[in-house]
Amino acid sequence: MDVYWTDLDEDVADIIDLYHDHATCEQFHSELKTDLDLERLPSGKFATNDLVLCLGLFTYTLLRIISQESLRVNDSPLRKKVQRRRIRTVIQTLITLAAKMVTHARRQYLYIGSRAWLTPFKRLYQAFA
Repeated sequence: MDVYWTDLDEDVADIIDLYHDHATCEQFHSELKTDLDLERLPSGKFATNDLVLCLGLFTYTLLRIISQESLRVNDSPLRKKVQRRRIRTVIQTLITLAAKMVTHARRQYLYIGSRAWLTPFKRLYQAFA
């Protein structure tokens, strides 16, 4: 039996949904602190910390968009199907992907070292280009 005590003027089903989404918010907060390394802010000045936090939130949003776009097609070489990827996984697999610019026949190419992530990387590049 579940008992909910509230003074909200909402429908019962909406209140239950809000309660179940509470853990999701905690996970996003944990990702912001640990995966982006914003556990401790760098300065004692409020303006500096405000700028760092705003840039961190902007970065987090961009990485979350990349993560959601990467899940549209199941072409990633991951072991199991997931609904969402942690920010750390996106950083480790897609952002820090080993690559170098190669010039051949007066054209420049991006050579990606990991062949397993080549197809998802191309698809993401085309989605955001």
